[in-house]
Amino acid sequence: MATLLSHPQQRPPFLRQAIKIRRRRVRDLQDPPPQMAPEIQPPSHHFSPEQRALLYEDALYTVLHRLGHPEPNHVTEASELLRYLQEAFHVEPEEHQQTLQRVRELEKPIFCLKATVKQAKGILGKDVSGFSDPYCLLGIEQGVGVPGGSPGSRHRQKAVVRHTIPEEETHRTQVITQTLNPVWDETFILEFEDITNASFHLDMWDLDTVESVRQKLGELTDLHGLRRIFKEARKDKGQDDFLGNVVLRLQDLRCREDQWYPLEPRTETYPDRGQCHLQFQLIHKRAGSTSWDGSLSPQAATVLFLHATQKDLSDFHQSMAQWLAYSRLYQSLEFPSSCLLHPITSIEYQWIQGRLKAEQQEELAASFSSLLTYGLSLIRRFRSVFPLSVSDSPARLQSLLRVLVQMCKMKAFGELCPNTAPLPQLVTEALQTGTTEWFHLKQQHHQPMVQGIPEAGKALLGLVQDVIGDLHQCQRTWDKIFHNTLKIHLFSMAFRELQWLVAKRVQDHTTVVGDVVSPEMGESLFQLYISLKELCQLRMSSSERDGVLALDNFHRWFQPAIPSWLQKTYNEALARVQRAVQMDELVPLGELTKHSTSAVDLSTCFAQISHTARQLDWPDPEEAFMITVKFVEDTCRLALVYCSLIKARARELSSGQKDQGQAANMLCVVVNDMEQLRLVIGKLPAQLAWEALEQRVGAVLEQGQLQNTLHAQLQSALAGLGHEIRTGVRTLAEQLEVGIAKHIQKLVGVRESVLPEDAILPLMKFLEVELCYMNTNLVQENFSSLLTLLWTHTLTVLVEAAASQRSSSLASNRLKIALQNLEICFHAEGCGLPPKALHTATFQALQRDLELQAASSRELIRKYFCSRIQQQAETTSEELGAVTVKASYRASEQKLRVELLSASSLLPLDSNGSSDPFVQLTLEPRHEFPELAARETQKHKKDLHPLFDETFEFLVPAEPCRKAGACLLLTVLDYDTLGADDLEGEAFLPLREVPGLSGSEEPGEVPQTRLPLTYPAPNGDPILQLLEGRKGDREAQVFVRLRRHRAKQASQHALRPAP
Repeated sequence: MATLLSHPQQRPPFLRQAIKIRRRRVRDLQDPPPQMAPEIQPPSHHFSPEQRALLYEDALYTVLHRLGHPEPNHVTEASELLRYLQEAFHVEPEEHQQTLQRVRELEKPIFCLKATVKQAKGILGKDVSGFSDPYCLLGIEQGVGVPGGSPGSRHRQKAVVRHTIPEEETHRTQVITQTLNPVWDETFILEFEDITNASFHLDMWDLDTVESVRQKLGELTDLHGLRRIFKEARKDKGQDDFLGNVVLRLQDLRCREDQWYPLEPRTETYPDRGQCHLQFQLIHKRAGSTSWDGSLSPQAATVLFLHATQKDLSDFHQSMAQWLAYSRLYQSLEFPSSCLLHPITSIEYQWIQGRLKAEQQEELAASFSSLLTYGLSLIRRFRSVFPLSVSDSPARLQSLLRVLVQMCKMKAFGELCPNTAPLPQLVTEALQTGTTEWFHLKQQHHQPMVQGIPEAGKALLGLVQDVIGDLHQCQRTWDKIFHNTLKIHLFSMAFRELQWLVAKRVQDHTTVVGDVVSPEMGESLFQLYISLKELCQLRMSSSERDGVLALDNFHRWFQPAIPSWLQKTYNEALARVQRAVQMDELVPLGELTKHSTSAVDLSTCFAQISHTARQLDWPDPEEAFMITVKFVEDTCRLALVYCSLIKARARELSSGQKDQGQAANMLCVVVNDMEQLRLVIGKLPAQLAWEALEQRVGAVLEQGQLQNTLHAQLQSALAGLGHEIRTGVRTLAEQLEVGIAKHIQKLVGVRESVLPEDAILPLMKFLEVELCYMNTNLVQENFSSLLTLLWTHTLTVLVEAAASQRSSSLASNRLKIALQNLEICFHAEGCGLPPKALHTATFQALQRDLELQAASSRELIRKYFCSRIQQQAETTSEELGAVTVKASYRASEQKLRVELLSASSLLPLDSNGSSDPFVQLTLEPRHEFPELAARETQKHKKDLHPLFDETFEFLVPAEPCRKAGACLLLTVLDYDTLGADDLEGEAFLPLREVPGLSGSEEPGEVPQTRLPLTYPAPNGDPILQLLEGRKGDREAQVFVRLRRHRAKQASQHALRPAP
């Protein structure tokens, strides 16, 4: 076999590796595992002088190339270690110096940092859901020292790894989705040249996928996301978010480190970014190959061939010799176990027991037993012998199992080792023993230096987490290998063994803790409880999922800690709320996000409470209900506390502000924060899974108890928040109401020469500025509430102004135009108040009043007759009597022909029980027919059913007759010789309905029209009241006097007009 002895500067890698393996086996023999079944030990090997010299060189090489900061109880000086080795190996000083010089001239090793990223806790939630999708980038920065001692003292960098370490030297962990406490447990080998100026860098990032803002708004349930949405609008799409980093000088590390390191921030915005659990080990890799692939050099192959030929060895004996050599060498030298498959196949193919002598059979049987024993010892310790940090470990283990399977299937093995138990049984026993030994080893590793209950709790938590990590590895990697080769379910076996061991220690620990749990101990127990839940969830992947386990009902061990957990959750949330409010400057986060930083932090805080409740997930239904009640109670209490704190913060910040606009802006932010809080609180039933809880507790609680308890708490909190929001909006509205009232008063007092459109311009500008400001600074719900309050107040001010300006048509016209523009302004093309909210009863009444007040006197008179025509059309009763007429219009002659036929059922107004009726005919309004005098019929004595049968013609154009309100007024009077005539009633015939006026054709046969008599309204007409107030208008006064006279005449009779 070829060696490297011809190179004076290099050691033979084959022998050096052999020495390394022997040394490892010696260590294992010195620390035997507890309660191991009797094994057949492989034959011992004594070191030759050459091997002893190589071992001495290897020890010197280790000291000269020592790595890492010394442990507290280790020797620091290399010279002292070298003297110790010289004495231990009994080496003469001269030989020692020669060997030392020779070792110094050997090639330096490749320095490596074996870094394991275990897990992290308490990291920032960067997604809108309140969680993150974390992954890590890590590497070693070469040639740059970290000045000033600790690396944390230098200027923080956001992208240490990406910007300073080459891409090919950068390593990346997997992405763990939607969590704040990710677990990776991934190991990386990082090479470096000089430990004095090399630094380890780890960056933690949140993976961001490209999503639209609409999608992100849709995910806003769990809620930290408002600030994130605003920030993402300013960054590149798909850009990952920085979560924190860890920077360490390698020369400050010990040879082995296992610590939690704080994640350093880039800025002071979030100084507390959580912690990352890292494990380090400083190791060597020798230059060149240190393992043998099982093949022989050409020289060795030639010698063996010549020897076999000259001695006339058969192929069978050659295969047997190869097997004996390789199987023995495999136990002391690392090379692929697949090299054993060829001699196994050859022996099996050519096996004839009688071909071997007794001593040869014993030697072959011993080789089988020795390799089986050695293989089982490796399988027992497969976690350390085949670490997953080495990429080919699964393949090496699988190869070993295949060799053992093939060996145990051999006829030679069955005949020479007949009493050997089946291989699956032996492997299962080795795995069970190895699992127990691994557990005890881990337990010793976590044994605290200081004895105490808190330290024991932390040690137990670390042990359980290691167990979970090991089970995950068994599930993902090892179980498939053992099942495919031997049909052994390693994961189920390991889970059964480990859960029993864990249960015993957890139960002992909770018994020692007792019923009184301090906050610090409660935190440790909670983490332990969560880890046990994670451990039990692995049961579903095990064949033991239907059996009885030691961890069944483990939650009962933690019952005394529940009050401590709940109180700690509330205290931490309260402290976070207080800190968030104190740091809040009450400035909106952006255009899309009108809340401040404290609302975002509060959403995250509540999301964390809900996450804690989901983590707890207490199995007992009745106790789970009480825990949920406590969570809801604490959350609602925090909401109200936040309202008080944020209002106090607003008063604190605005107390020194002279700018009222700034104070209003802060108040807008406060109202928006409360509105956001109300939305978050409203999602508690979904976040705490009330529906599922109701199904669980249905058989335990009384009907309606959950509704009366949880929903009552929630509705009470929402009502309190609603009151706070309404109070804030009311305060904002009051600030604007003063300005609105002032501008309306100015509008009324503007001089007459100013056009109405110009007069209302200041009011509209004021509203435009203020409402745009409020719309920018308020969320839609609160802005709508503000608009409703302002609209109600504006209508009240307009009603008051309209009442004071009843006699001024000019001022009323301005108010009318102002109302029209205000309606458009508050509707805002569908973005403001809806029509239903605008068109209130007050608005409709004001609109009618202003329509009348703004009209001219002639327009009011026209409206009066329109209302009387409407009254005429609605009157069906003939209590006052009726008149019958025939009317037509001939356009060719421009003549209105009226035939007054009769009257009937008139009221007896004279003392003799009768009346002397006659009818007065006038065309109204008079200003439309100024040249037409009134006409009268003849007077009929003592007749309540007079037959007039008289015809009247009016020369009048068609145009005024077709206008609204144009009518023929038939006034039936009782003639009195001595006094004024009495009013029998009035009838109104609309001219636009007269045949000949309603169409272009000449009228044919004219129908009769029967008109019931009516009285004026007894309570006064609002149009007449308006006209009466216009003292300077003679036409209005004359009209009012006539109508008042008719109303007075009507009021003297007992009968009322028909409805």
